[in-house]
Amino acid sequence: MDHLLIAVALVLVAAGATVAVATRDPARQSLVLAVLGVLLAVLFTVLQAPDVALSQLAVGSALTPLLLLLTVRKVRRRGQREGDDE
Repeated sequence: MDHLLIAVALVLVAAGATVAVATRDPARQSLVLAVLGVLLAVLFTVLQAPDVALSQLAVGSALTPLLLLLTVRKVRRRGQREGDDE
């Protein structure tokens, strides 16, 4: 049963990583990255590494996607302002 859970978690992580790479829009990609972080946390939990899973939830699922979204928003605003100046 343990091997089955590990295999399912690995397949989900691989699928999530593939979707993250295939997504072109940076805003959507950061949301997919958050889902990938949750999937990785599940994998770490299945592999009996709860401390790593908690760290992954905090950093990989919340903080990193949030910073990416804020950065994309700032860059898009700056690009719009520069386009208005011309």
